[in-house]
Amino acid sequence: MVFMGDRATLLETGRFVQRHARNAADEIIEAAGVLDALPGTTAATDAVTENETETETEARHRRAAERGDLASTSALGALLLRRGDLDGAEPYLRAATAEGDRAAANNLGVLLHQRGYADEAAGWWRVAAVAGSAPAAHALGRHHRERGDEPAAEYWLRQAAEQGHALGAYALADLLEHRGDVGAERWLRAAAEQGHREAAYRLAMALERRATETTRGPHATGTRLPVPGAARSAAAPGALLPDGPPAAEPGGELAEAEQWFRQAAARGHRRAALHLGAILEQRGDLKEAGRWYLSSAKEGEARAACALGFLLRDAGDEESAAVWWLRAAQDGDGNAANALGALHAARGEQQTAERWYRAAMDAGDVNGAYNLGLLCAAQDRIPQAEQWYRRAAYAGHREAANALAVLLLQAGDANGAEPWFSKAAEAGSVDAAFNLGILHAGRDDDRTALVWYERAAAAGHTEAALQVGIAALRDGDEQTAERHLRCAAGGGSAEAAFRLASVLDARRPEPGPAVLGAPREERSECEEWYERAARQGHRRAQVRVGMLAAARGDLAEADRWYREAAEAGSRNGAFNLGLLLAREGSEREASLWWTRAARAGHGRAALRLALLAARRGELTEGRRWCARAVELGPAEVAERAARLSEALHQELTA
Repeated sequence: MVFMGDRATLLETGRFVQRHARNAADEIIEAAGVLDALPGTTAATDAVTENETETETEARHRRAAERGDLASTSALGALLLRRGDLDGAEPYLRAATAEGDRAAANNLGVLLHQRGYADEAAGWWRVAAVAGSAPAAHALGRHHRERGDEPAAEYWLRQAAEQGHALGAYALADLLEHRGDVGAERWLRAAAEQGHREAAYRLAMALERRATETTRGPHATGTRLPVPGAARSAAAPGALLPDGPPAAEPGGELAEAEQWFRQAAARGHRRAALHLGAILEQRGDLKEAGRWYLSSAKEGEARAACALGFLLRDAGDEESAAVWWLRAAQDGDGNAANALGALHAARGEQQTAERWYRAAMDAGDVNGAYNLGLLCAAQDRIPQAEQWYRRAAYAGHREAANALAVLLLQAGDANGAEPWFSKAAEAGSVDAAFNLGILHAGRDDDRTALVWYERAAAAGHTEAALQVGIAALRDGDEQTAERHLRCAAGGGSAEAAFRLASVLDARRPEPGPAVLGAPREERSECEEWYERAARQGHRRAQVRVGMLAAARGDLAEADRWYREAAEAGSRNGAFNLGLLLAREGSEREASLWWTRAARAGHGRAALRLALLAARRGELTEGRRWCARAVELGPAEVAERAARLSEALHQELTA
């Protein structure tokens, strides 16, 4: 598996190197793209054929130049310059410049700049720019900016931008943005509208940033876009993730930003493709997101390769996911290294997992140290786990701080644990806030415990909401209790569902006498919560659901829930099941369940067994169960058992 991934990565890397070389050549041509458009031919110039090759074009311009045609002289110099033949291009460009051709003056400046004569190049660019050459104005503006003369740079870049030159507009926007000038966006937009991909990307980022600040407030921190795939990563269970993106409203700035990302990505901008993929993934358009991630990853964007790996993993293709994670990890992506570590850990390959977690840590991903701690803790290597947790915690990893505190608490060092719990909670760890509540509750400091429970509950912690609900019930604040119990029950807490049902149950009016032929009442909300808790295995809820079923005459349903509770160890479930069976004439089986309940401490069950024994004439056995009922109570049961015991004693001694 790993070998296959290595080979795939090497093949892709080879293709990437070839593409990179071609792209570098394209950038040189674009850098020389300050060239004016090649002038057209004159009547003296040879006719141009539609399918003319570059060699034929050169020959045609060369013949015309020898006859003194200015346009062909300039065009031939430009053609040779594009090819990199500086020695061949220079005499033609100088000759055309001497005749007043502004394109030749501009291109001569490019040639001299490539040879290292920057000041002489600037002189010719100035000549061409004054004559109206937008590419020359752009080149001259960049020359002045490189020398720190921003006023002159802005003047010439603005000349180029106002003539519709895309590179000039982008360079002007970059200069203005560097100064914090609000006018930068206008020129970014102008360049983007002319197809400049970097301008489109930066315009999209600016629009997105502004929309995010509007949504989250001016003091929000962090990028709007989530790290692709990180939220789904089992490799980084405690990752400190930025907020997810707000929804893009049609026609809003986020929607416009997406369109500019799309334009830049379509022109091969790999970071725009990554960003677009993340937006689409957040929206649920996974197929299209995967296409953009793939496009970006093939261009060498490690984060896109990592995100693509997560998409493939979620689709069930772990083998392909591992190939892309491997590629990203080899390019230094810590999240991908963590994902590989988690993958190997799930397969039981602990040494390989540890190697990748270390690679993630070396790549600067603090999750690597945290995951090493988790790995060591799972293997009961507690000292090593503490070491890695401590390292991640000192680096600001909140879940590592919480895990370290748990280790210290388990070792009996509550004083050492508390500051780490506090640090993690203040950094936003909901579990740490809940754990602080437990810590203070253990010290009988219920007030402080409640403060932390409330903080964790406000962040959605189910068990914390349950504790706040219980505290509110204890204080008689039923409204607050209900609110928190609903949150906890909705979060999956069976105990919260049971307690919420009990609150609602207490409000129900007493049922009236049964009326023959009356329609069957719909199940109340409290019954639904009891049943939800019962389905989760809550024994008291199972008994209550059984009782409600029995009350409405559904004895089969009552039997099912009583039996489930009794088999799980519920004394009341066993007792009620015995009652149900006895009423149906199954006294023998009923005595078995009452025996189980009595042995578990149920006084009423012991009394029932005493009565059964008395009816069968087993007086000694009856007195034994009477004694057990007296011992267990409650008072009413103890009193009845004592009277029965006395009667059995008189019978025995008669």
